[in-house]
Amino acid sequence: MQALLALSRAIDRLNAFVGRYCIWLIFAATLISAANAVVRKIFNYSSNAFLEVQWYLYAWSFLIAAGYTLLQREHVRIDVLNSRLSKRTQVWIDIFGFLFFLTPVCILVLWLGVPMLISKYQSGEISGNPGGLIRWPVWVALPAGFALLMLQGWSELIKRIAFLRGQGPDPMGRLSSKSDEEALIEALRLQAEQERQAGAGAPPAPAR
Repeated sequence: MQALLALSRAIDRLNAFVGRYCIWLIFAATLISAANAVVRKIFNYSSNAFLEVQWYLYAWSFLIAAGYTLLQREHVRIDVLNSRLSKRTQVWIDIFGFLFFLTPVCILVLWLGVPMLISKYQSGEISGNPGGLIRWPVWVALPAGFALLMLQGWSELIKRIAFLRGQGPDPMGRLSSKSDEEALIEALRLQAEQERQAGAGAPPAPAR
């Protein structure tokens, strides 16, 4: 089990790395979009390549960040009934989902997507739009994203099995002990307290 937990931690680190840096893809798409707008307004010139490269970057950012989203437990869940069940039942539902839904879907996408990627690479397919880009680079994101998602699903599966065996922490708990709203309220409270004490000449309150 320890070897599997080490594998889970390695997968977590991989998707954490990808998720941390894929934000730059969105930043690049934003810059290209702004530059395209400026060039169009000033020089009355535009190109489909500018539009398509934004699409490529957004596709890459959303697809390869899917595993990171699962790692951070930010994927969509339907908790109306699930939250009423016991912790062990919730874990077993997740195990069933990872084994019989997420993994088969990812394998199916890889099985269909990899030959499609190879075909588009070999054919050198180009966008049908005037000035469009070659297609295969955006198709790489499909198998890459689903491979990372499947790996993260296996990591989450390992964590849940370890929990059931009493060898791991609760995999269903929040990554942070405070919600976003609670963290914001705490930050505002601390800021107000520091301003009040600064106005009264007292030393600022330490951060909690």
